[in-house]
Amino acid sequence: MARTETPRRIRGTQDIFGDEQRRFAHVLSTFERVRALYCFQRIDIPVFESTAVFARSLGETTDVVSKEMYTFEDRGGDSLTLRPEFTAGIARAYLTEGWQQFAPLKITTSGPVFRYERPQKGRFRQFHQIDAEVIGAAEPAADVELLVLADQLLRELGIADGVTLQLNTLGDAETREAWRAALVAHFEAHRGELSEDSLTRLEKNPMRILDSKDPKDRPIADSAPDIDAYLTPEARAFFDAVTAGLDAAGVAWERNARLVRGLDYYRHTAFEFVTDRLGSQGTVLAGGRYDGLIGSLGGPETAGVGWAAGVERLAMLLEEPAAAGIDAVVVPMGAAAEARATGIVADLRRAGVAVEMAYKGKMKARMAKADALGARFAIILGDDELAKGVGAVKALATGTQTEVAFADLAEALR
Repeated sequence: MARTETPRRIRGTQDIFGDEQRRFAHVLSTFERVRALYCFQRIDIPVFESTAVFARSLGETTDVVSKEMYTFEDRGGDSLTLRPEFTAGIARAYLTEGWQQFAPLKITTSGPVFRYERPQKGRFRQFHQIDAEVIGAAEPAADVELLVLADQLLRELGIADGVTLQLNTLGDAETREAWRAALVAHFEAHRGELSEDSLTRLEKNPMRILDSKDPKDRPIADSAPDIDAYLTPEARAFFDAVTAGLDAAGVAWERNARLVRGLDYYRHTAFEFVTDRLGSQGTVLAGGRYDGLIGSLGGPETAGVGWAAGVERLAMLLEEPAAAGIDAVVVPMGAAAEARATGIVADLRRAGVAVEMAYKGKMKARMAKADALGARFAIILGDDELAKGVGAVKALATGTQTEVAFADLAEALR
């Protein structure tokens, strides 16, 4: 009978274990700790939504919607999509769950997102993001708070060195319309020199030509008019308030006048934290203000600003994380000791002590396991210890050994 072949892991997915998982968990735990300092609430939203949520919010012509979404029809005939990002689903929840009553709403979430694209270093088809949003606050102070939160997160992860905050303004609707018209005129004058991708963008989304990576496009993009000439006084004042807030908070930033967001609902602040430590995939955290998004989903015009960061990319920048140490390993010798050890281990864990049990092999192998696990103590149980109601507690760093009554073990190990 032929042996059945084991199914393989799907390309672009990952099994996260060991050091890699410790890096991953450290990013998430640090994010949870920092977001609580800023009084952001944690939410969780569905992994899949109606396809219309993403098609309407991201735009039918974007690469994400047209090429990268995992879309399928369920058994009821509805078109569903695995989330390619968080903001659209959060905006949908804000409208459908009545969260408007809590505005301004400061929220964070994290979890897997899905995009069908070519897997490469730090980029997967199922990957993970952390996400922070402020909905219902039109003031530049919301942008500042989110940027300071992001800066503190990177600092507390120990990866702020070599990461630069690049900042731009996309202006208000009036600014954007005037700038867009100037860009179209500029690119039309160079139509014969543009790449095929940029010609397509010229019809649908001319701002995206500014961040083209095609060498053919760069001289034309670099000579395009800056947005500053088209900023309304209100838009300029908004950007000045954001930069003044960052300066007051001690957050370093650089202006990048070519940093854009192509979709029409983006307004004012656009930003990226970038590094040269990940090769061409240099953005580790990015976001902007999206005051027109909730309106595009059929809700009232509502201010919003947010950012997202890839957990995998942040984890790649971390120093090697130390394996979590444990307090003690219990080493029972003999059947009676093993039976008693089960109760001792349960009591110690209930008392908040991290304990493992080494119940296989000879004494030397079990003690070696205690060392390998990074335990501070070994608790040895044999017939003599059972008779006296004590554990022989050995400090693995010094080799000293003392007898401790079973009832006092938790306190002694602390």
